[in-house]
Amino acid sequence: MVVTALLERPRGRVEVELDGAPWRVLPVDVVVRAELAVGRTLDRATARILAQELRRADALARATRALAARDRSRRALEQRLERAGVPDATRDDALGALERVGLVDDARVARTRAATLAGRGYGDAAIRFDLEREGLSAEAIAEAVAGIDSEPERARRLLDQGGCTPRTLRRLAARGFDAATLEDLGGFAAEA
Repeated sequence: MVVTALLERPRGRVEVELDGAPWRVLPVDVVVRAELAVGRTLDRATARILAQELRRADALARATRALAARDRSRRALEQRLERAGVPDATRDDALGALERVGLVDDARVARTRAATLAGRGYGDAAIRFDLEREGLSAEAIAEAVAGIDSEPERARRLLDQGGCTPRTLRRLAARGFDAATLEDLGGFAAEA
């Protein structure tokens, strides 16, 4: 079988004709990386490369769709692609490409998520737990928590807003604030 035509189609697609008959419509990047050209024979080796590039394109598409919803860690994307049945090598290749262009950045995910949770009134323990669950490294978690306001400052602001009542203190404890910090702030507020 010989490639007899490559016809441009909408949305970055190319229709491939083999021996004068329509065969498949493929993403343009797959056609380029597989080096399909008019006159090229579609032998076993070329078909293998084409299949590999199709798997890679599928993995990239799945990962970028997941990133469109929200920023995700590399581990979260790996798990998502694994559940979709993407082979290890293809998964690593796709995620490596996304890291190189900056779409996957665990440090950014950790900083953003920590700031968001702190803004929603969570303490350091809850923030660390959430970031660990996301699959982020201990180093990224430590840097992210160090980059937000200190837990006593956040707790003080929340107590100023809600009043320093036993109910507010219990709510903050349930949201991951350190008991010693709350005890210190609760005692200070009782004295004032």
